[in-house]
Amino acid sequence: MLKEISLGLGAALLVFGLAVGYDITPFILLLAFGGSLYYLVNAKGMVKSSFGKGTGIPKRQEISFEEIGGQDSAIKELKEALDFIKNHNEIRELGIRPLKGIIMTGPPGTGKTLMARAAASYTDAVFVSASGSDFVEMYAGVGAQRVRKIFQTARESAIKQKKKTAIIFIDEIEVLATKRGQNSSHMEYDQTLNALLVEMDGIKVDDNVRLLIMAATNRVDMMDPALLRPGRFDRQVKVDLPDKKGRLEILKLHTRNKPLSKSVDLVQVSKETFGFSGAHLESLANEAAILAMREELKEIEHRHFHEAVDKVIMGEKLDRRPNPEELKRVAIHETGHALLSELARPGSVSALTVTSRGGALGYMRQNPEDDTYLYTQEYLENQIAVMLAGAVAEEVVYGNRSTGASNDYEKALHTAKTMIKAGMSRLGVVSLDDLPGDLKHTVVSEILREQEQRVLDYIMSHREFLSATMDVLLEKEKISGEEFRRLLQTQNAA
Repeated sequence: MLKEISLGLGAALLVFGLAVGYDITPFILLLAFGGSLYYLVNAKGMVKSSFGKGTGIPKRQEISFEEIGGQDSAIKELKEALDFIKNHNEIRELGIRPLKGIIMTGPPGTGKTLMARAAASYTDAVFVSASGSDFVEMYAGVGAQRVRKIFQTARESAIKQKKKTAIIFIDEIEVLATKRGQNSSHMEYDQTLNALLVEMDGIKVDDNVRLLIMAATNRVDMMDPALLRPGRFDRQVKVDLPDKKGRLEILKLHTRNKPLSKSVDLVQVSKETFGFSGAHLESLANEAAILAMREELKEIEHRHFHEAVDKVIMGEKLDRRPNPEELKRVAIHETGHALLSELARPGSVSALTVTSRGGALGYMRQNPEDDTYLYTQEYLENQIAVMLAGAVAEEVVYGNRSTGASNDYEKALHTAKTMIKAGMSRLGVVSLDDLPGDLKHTVVSEILREQEQRVLDYIMSHREFLSATMDVLLEKEKISGEEFRRLLQTQNAA
């Protein structure tokens, strides 16, 4: 009320001064300056107060470790660390210092945040969460104040809920914990990190509220070593992409509430999704259900999962359709990939299509092998051959190549450099970074040319097959791996 009266009185005085002929310009400038100052002060205050509200007693989504699939090793290691909190009296008798921090590292979408929530349920602790970006602010000192505030909030929340343990979870902590000295023009980042280091050092075994700091990052290489040393983040838990068994567990979790047809083979789906994270698999199950809904079906068929794999990898189908000549070239290109894929590994082609999806005009999808983490020279050479086969097929049929193979070339170059780095070239064991640029280029070119000649010889002997398969592919737009292999057997028999 007082503010409104003051504003009204000030406006009336300005109007009166203007009416009697006074120069009111200085007063307007003074009011503008005062208003700007008032706004800045209150804006800073609002930043502080909003963080305090945001990190109050949160409504936690209860989740248990049993509801997280595909991360048995990470969960086992995390539980072992959390048992120090649950068995507090035993560790005091043995003189064990409690763990202050646990940092979970791994690719995005692997379940790090879910595991932090499950840790709070497992230890019956208060759970307070924040993102690393919440601590970064343009105002000096605000980030450090926010660090102190979240520790204070965790302790107060535990006392209010009459609990002895609180977990502070900081997601994307690399934003807050970047190596010091890299921001010479702005020391706010360093000051914020220093505040976190001091707060973690202040955690003691005999505190009324036992605090555990949990953090998640996929860029542990960016973090300051002072934060990762023992006594701060004592444990690093690797949360990696799930293997085939883990992917099957995750698919079962995400399809519990979905009506599946008897045709659905989740084991086969888990095999086809090598490299998928938990988030990808959740999206896969959801997309399969959406595809079934579009067809007004009551159950999800296996073909919906098969289509959903393509959608998760490549994106949605596009209305964009190349002209007839371009479509023929795309069909030849994808048939070339499939032809060499079957030569390198019989039964590897899952499907090939000339339907535009994502950034691709067409694509050939392979059936993944069992999860592989070590690659032989033969395997890498075969991969390069498959990558080059599309462009070579175009050259055999049309006498030239197109820009559609540019992404294939990038992957082939990367694989060739991997071979050099792994000592699989004529240079033997060398440091890729220390190689002269012209020598590296020469050896990479030799590797690619050798495979290119191999591909050319094979495709030349199957030129008629390219044209025949192109006609089938243009008619159907998509053919399965089984149908492609039948066409190939027919051609070989002839």
